[in-house]
Amino acid sequence: MEIVLVGLNHRTAPVEVRERVSFTAEQAQRASKELRARGILEETLVLSTCNRSEVYGVPPESSHECAPGLSSYLSEFHAVRPEVLGVSLYHHYDREAVRHLFRVAAGLDCMLLGEAEILGQVREAYRFAHEHGATGPVLNRLFQGALEAGKRVRAETELGTRPMSVASAGVKLAERIFGKLNERSALVLGAGTISEQVVSQLRDRGIAHLAVTNRSWERADELAKQFGGKVVGWGEWDLALQSPDVVVSSVSTEEPVLRREILERAMAARGNRALFLMDLGMPRNIDASVGKLYNVYVYNMDDLSGIVQQNRNARENEIPRAEGIVEEHVGKFLSWQASVELVGLVDSLRNRMREERASFIRSRVESVRHLTEADRARMEKLMDDLLEKLLLEPAERLRGEKELRRKIQNVEALRDLFLSEREKP
Repeated sequence: MEIVLVGLNHRTAPVEVRERVSFTAEQAQRASKELRARGILEETLVLSTCNRSEVYGVPPESSHECAPGLSSYLSEFHAVRPEVLGVSLYHHYDREAVRHLFRVAAGLDCMLLGEAEILGQVREAYRFAHEHGATGPVLNRLFQGALEAGKRVRAETELGTRPMSVASAGVKLAERIFGKLNERSALVLGAGTISEQVVSQLRDRGIAHLAVTNRSWERADELAKQFGGKVVGWGEWDLALQSPDVVVSSVSTEEPVLRREILERAMAARGNRALFLMDLGMPRNIDASVGKLYNVYVYNMDDLSGIVQQNRNARENEIPRAEGIVEEHVGKFLSWQASVELVGLVDSLRNRMREERASFIRSRVESVRHLTEADRARMEKLMDDLLEKLLLEPAERLRGEKELRRKIQNVEALRDLFLSEREKP
């Protein structure tokens, strides 16, 4: 029942590396299948967002022993050289893996402290993995606990009552460049959750004209109608880029959508009027070389650092309360984990004691030859009853007393104390 986590995030890897190691839903499903098929993990879940790519798993044996294989697999899967990827990866095991996930779900390990989207992203990653049979009892309990912790932090602290999202940070940055947006126009690429938040933020700040484009016309039309905007056909860039002052992109793509030659034509048609581009995609939706064009301003996730710091300064007083909630839920999970392992330990002890009882009787057969078969059977039954009494009461207490489960968390020490390597489950 050990847990391993291997991943990278905005603290350990620049956007250039993060986008190479990001997972689409299909890639996450394929990776989970392959990791189980190769025997690296028994349960798997891939969490991939704009700021992180992490693989959570339950290994068949030691979590420390499986981590190198998991790192090598990530390098192979994404075709990134081990020496490039290795400096960005972190490895967490058991308690630290649990704590890391719970802090992520609570918004404490995000680029934007208290980020609004992350809890939904954790929920969606868990739902997807569970529906495809990648999780089992351990990861199911782990992610359910993480979602509970995240909801409590948002309900009981200011991190939840004043959430800062990637979308709002991007729009705030646009306001710094243009001032008020009530005389400006915007184009939003994509119609997913982040795009919807961007559109909502733009409308809240009084954007004058709003257009939406998406591969699915129906989804773009739905989003545009919801906020009083219009739809532009996907790929009609010469038309779409003529008028907006602000372009925000958040689409799932393996290659940049807006390439340099597209923007060169657009800027010529605009008379080089200033254009603000916010790339919220992962991998990036906008070719990095676009930022070299005259009067084109391109910002990606890593460029939000100034707003991130302001956000953190305003909320840092809430961090201790949020951390306290996280630790409470970490303790609950570890207690559950210990109780399950202890039940297995009790079963192993029962088997060992029965074997010892049988060996004890065999070694003393000569001294009890005067007993009848019925007498011997009664003696063996009495010894079995004694063994069950010794083990039954602790097992029942373990199932019924939460406080006892909380206290017993180092099951491995008990296993080492009472069982040989051969007898360990």
